[in-house]
Amino acid sequence: MATVIFFHSVYGLRSLEHEAVERVQAAGHKAFAPDLYDGLIARSIEEGFEFKDEIGWPTICERAEWALAGLPASTVLAGFSMGAAVAASLWPKREKTAGILFLHGIASIAENARKGLPLQLHLADPDPFEPEEDVATWRQGVTKSGIAAEIFRYPGGGHLYTDASLPDYNAQAADLTWKRVIDFLGAIDANT
Repeated sequence: MATVIFFHSVYGLRSLEHEAVERVQAAGHKAFAPDLYDGLIARSIEEGFEFKDEIGWPTICERAEWALAGLPASTVLAGFSMGAAVAASLWPKREKTAGILFLHGIASIAENARKGLPLQLHLADPDPFEPEEDVATWRQGVTKSGIAAEIFRYPGGGHLYTDASLPDYNAQAADLTWKRVIDFLGAIDANT
């Protein structure tokens, strides 16, 4: 059984993250999604960025670190959009993490990433927040790092295409993403 922590997007902790936890738990894993905004939920992406700026990045990352306290060192770090950057901020301190899941956003690769560490990236194609040149540069960093990354692109949806509450939603892409995520966690479970 894998343990996964999902960090929310700039919107705050909403149905997207709660449903992710339910899906992963239904597949036999442990899953958590902490509230890094202390109850604030944005009605728009612009309001989400305002919340992020008001709270401050250091506080958001500190709250994420507190949420990890007591979880196994092997906990899979996962994040939706902004949450991918939160997961990436913790990755260097979590050398025994069993895997990394970036959903709807690329984020930095830990300099101390161990060779062969499983990572999945799921992005819309195209993604308005992740220009192709940034994705290409990120792919080069993956190759240099030696991590075992799988990169999946999904045409037909917007940035947060797994979020059924947004116009970005694409049911087919979301279903395929969740199948791949569950398979990824099953493979991690089998190897730990």
